[in-house]
Amino acid sequence: MSLTTAGRKLGVPTGHRFGMLRNLATDLIRYEAIRTTTPKAREACKFAEHLISIAKRGDLIARRRVERDIKDPLVIKKLFGPLKTRYQTRAGGFTRIFSIGNRAGDNSPMSLVKLIP
Repeated sequence: MSLTTAGRKLGVPTGHRFGMLRNLATDLIRYEAIRTTTPKAREACKFAEHLISIAKRGDLIARRRVERDIKDPLVIKKLFGPLKTRYQTRAGGFTRIFSIGNRAGDNSPMSLVKLIP
């Protein structure tokens, strides 16, 4: 997914934000669950769901589009292997956000993001 300026800015410069979303999506696909602040979780969900939708096509163009954002070969292999078959019949909504309260240090709202089974 080519990152655009649409969406939340999250209080960081553009390059940092794009890198952060790529890392959050990579970890979400790798571990199938991450814990982060709620605004970051919402943006990471949109980004990860778009990557999964592209990967469902499974062709070379889809692989190259995903490789622009995901740099870990094991995560790409997982995305085009078991996750592709898991979500092949599903039209969308591959992630779910659970609110888990506020962080103790600065009272930021925290969320748990999971890939649905």
